[in-house]
Amino acid sequence: MNKKAKPAPHYIVGIDLGTTHTVVAYAPLAAVEGGQAGIRVFDIDQLVAPGEVAALPLLPSVRFHPAEGEMAASALQLPWPANTGNAGQPPAVIGEWARRLGAQVPGRLVASAKSWLSHAAVDRLAPILPWGAPDDVPKISPVEASASYLHHVRSAWNARFPDSPLERQQLWLTVPASFDEGARALTLSAARQASLPQLRLLEEPQAAFHDWLLRHQGRLDTELAQTRRVLVCDVGGGTTDLSLIDVDMPEDGGPPRLTRVGVGNHLMLGGDNMDLALAHAVEARMGGTPGAPLSASRLAQL
Repeated sequence: MNKKAKPAPHYIVGIDLGTTHTVVAYAPLAAVEGGQAGIRVFDIDQLVAPGEVAALPLLPSVRFHPAEGEMAASALQLPWPANTGNAGQPPAVIGEWARRLGAQVPGRLVASAKSWLSHAAVDRLAPILPWGAPDDVPKISPVEASASYLHHVRSAWNARFPDSPLERQQLWLTVPASFDEGARALTLSAARQASLPQLRLLEEPQAAFHDWLLRHQGRLDTELAQTRRVLVCDVGGGTTDLSLIDVDMPEDGGPPRLTRVGVGNHLMLGGDNMDLALAHAVEARMGGTPGAPLSASRLAQL
């Protein structure tokens, strides 16, 4: 007996699972195939206060682990069933309200999971986040944290488009070009945990250059007339990513052929590091006990 055919995807969806923020863009697949992109940003439902939900273009890639009994179930209610797909994970607030809570309560905010995902010096499958948190704070692994953000995106999408579930669309997930095979495999593992098993990875600098090409598509022959190699520098929340892309302009006037010919070393240098440098500068001027730095949780709060 033939299995029932799966519905064809209606949208092409791009997910940027960032160190500090996650963003989703989409377009009808038929429009893209017809040469008309019609790209839109998907506003993601998330908690912004107790029991208050707002659809925002950015989902902060953070989760806050409240103390047991600290928050009523009604304060955590989202437009989809609670804990769906989060079996085994501690209760958490994800997104904008989590970011605000983390600035108020030290030691309970999971942040920069993507940077930990590429940190080969730690066990990225072990429950190590929030880093430096007290023993009574529930912890999860960088892979589980990343999966929870993707699961939140999936839940928000499916609540908005119940007839076009995200897992059935044509999906692209961006990763730093400098991610090694281990970090890429862990990213795919996080996607599978979020029930998004069928997707393709796209290197972030290439995605940025494709966006530039789209914005200049009417004058590429002049914009790239004297250009045969492009350096894309992507300074993100956790990494700086460099890519060299060769550009071949066909004589028949067709679209340029692009070949990524090189990437930089994995540089753990981004917005997080700039924040940390500022925090250390402030720490030194706070007038505390000389030679007694802040604890990991207090420094994270700062």
